[in-house]
Amino acid sequence: MSNYVLCDTCVIIDFMNERSHVLNELQNRNMTLFINSVIEMELLQGARNKNELRAIEKKLRSFRLLDMQQVIFDLATDYIRTYRLSQGLALPDAVIGATAIYYQIPLFTYNRKDFKFLPEIQLADF
Repeated sequence: MSNYVLCDTCVIIDFMNERSHVLNELQNRNMTLFINSVIEMELLQGARNKNELRAIEKKLRSFRLLDMQQVIFDLATDYIRTYRLSQGLALPDAVIGATAIYYQIPLFTYNRKDFKFLPEIQLADF
């Protein structure tokens, strides 16, 4: 799965606002870019009007959506129990991190500090 990567919300926001071309470069290198439902919902929630909502939905077609299995939510719940108080782990980040770990694919994020303490997480460097 070396050509797969789960893209965090912050990375996609920069891509959508044309502040970064890293995702375009990854697609040109035949990388498969994934999101999960939490990332999709975070992006949709950021729409300020119907035009922005349509633009976000159009850009989201560039990504493959990973199925959310119950085991991912179970793992995320364990992470919340373990890391919420000590590391400030937020619920969306717990689910995103658990998704990357469950599918054993690297997570591409600009917020490495939010995930680096999760066991077995692979953080992508691009």
